[in-house]
Amino acid sequence: MAVGVFDLFSVGIGPSSSHTVGPMRAAAVFAEELAGSGSLDKVAGLRVDLYGSLAATGHGHGTMTAILLGLEGFHPEKILPAEVEERLAAIAETGTLQLAGSVPLPYGVKDMVLRPLTVLPRHTNGMTFTVTDEAGETLHKATFFSVGGGFIVREGEEDAALKELDESKKELPLPFRTAAELLGRCQSKGLSIGEVMFVNELASRSEAEIREGLLHIYSVMEECVATSLKREGLLPGGLKVRRRAPDWHERLEKEDKDRDAKYWQEWVNLIALAVNEENASGGRVVTAPTNGAAGIIPAVLYYALHFAPGMDKATQEDRDDVVVKFLLTAGAIGVLYKEQASISGAEVGCQGEVGSASSMAAGALAEVMGGTPQQVENAAEIAMEHNLGLTCDPIGGLVQVPCIERNAIAAAKAINAAKMALWGDGTHRVSLDEVIVTMRETGRDMSSKYKETAMGGLAVNVVEC
Repeated sequence: MAVGVFDLFSVGIGPSSSHTVGPMRAAAVFAEELAGSGSLDKVAGLRVDLYGSLAATGHGHGTMTAILLGLEGFHPEKILPAEVEERLAAIAETGTLQLAGSVPLPYGVKDMVLRPLTVLPRHTNGMTFTVTDEAGETLHKATFFSVGGGFIVREGEEDAALKELDESKKELPLPFRTAAELLGRCQSKGLSIGEVMFVNELASRSEAEIREGLLHIYSVMEECVATSLKREGLLPGGLKVRRRAPDWHERLEKEDKDRDAKYWQEWVNLIALAVNEENASGGRVVTAPTNGAAGIIPAVLYYALHFAPGMDKATQEDRDDVVVKFLLTAGAIGVLYKEQASISGAEVGCQGEVGSASSMAAGALAEVMGGTPQQVENAAEIAMEHNLGLTCDPIGGLVQVPCIERNAIAAAKAINAAKMALWGDGTHRVSLDEVIVTMRETGRDMSSKYKETAMGGLAVNVVEC
């Protein structure tokens, strides 16, 4: 199906969409296929091979435990944090996995085969699942790629998936692949960018379902922040990174009781940090469009709801309208990155995650603040232009340093980009399409050690403990 707003914004668990959400989803699909094949009761052995970036940074990203949960039949958008803790504790204690929720197998994290130096042709985030019977004969085998944002592609079906995508786009009322096409749709129909996305979403959902779904997405973002503000102490993983959000929130509540505009950046920083600290804890987050960049859009949306002109007099319905418009516009811009480049840090570096999210947030903010389609495109372009070349070099393979602070910095960039665009008339020298293509080419040229492998940058120059 064509990429929609609910593909780019989906509920999952941390700390990584490409290394946690995608692998869990792939494992769950494999388990469902196995159960449907009628061979489940014949399974005697299981093998999981992880390749490239999944193998290199999987331990820090929760890849192995996510796969165990997926093999038990859990899906990232449905599983609750309490279930995660309960099942992982049971597997660790018994050493037994409940394959597809019903067949006990002695299997755990240590049994997975890691191949960090082997990169499969399609994508660096490759994984192969194999089950055998008592005689060692293969009953079912499948290879998947986690291509960013929780999206997965099955080996051998890449061309078919692209063909299906192209066919499904033909069914959309206002299809677009590039920013130029998107602006053309806006001009010919007299619509904003968010409205074009809304019309396309109506091809598969009712207006009420779209609105309800987007408001639910925002409620999960809010819940994520609220949960994070109740947690204290150190983040898991061994880096001894201290949670800052609870203390910062307490200080802001004392210093800024009336949401004074001079404190806007402190609040934006807080929201971004809170979301990404929760993500680093393996909590429930919204991929926006990835987990590693999950804090940017919530933080900029918070700015729109609390500090944009006129919001101090807004009703709840007005605020809901802003949320819906913001997420639709951000989704439209996200489609451009999925279509022309990548949102996978393992494929193009952090410019594809934080850069894309910052660009989406900037454009969305420009729209809800009254920007024209040209100004919205300009805002998205400015934000990505100044994230080009951003590497993905997490220390210890954990989505903590520099990831958490990077979200706060990128949120502020997005707000500044929107303000710059709104002070212009929409005309500018560099187009969003040119910047997206440049990001893709930069990612292709970037050394693999700077693309979520923990083999370069801060990951090797900072002592972990």
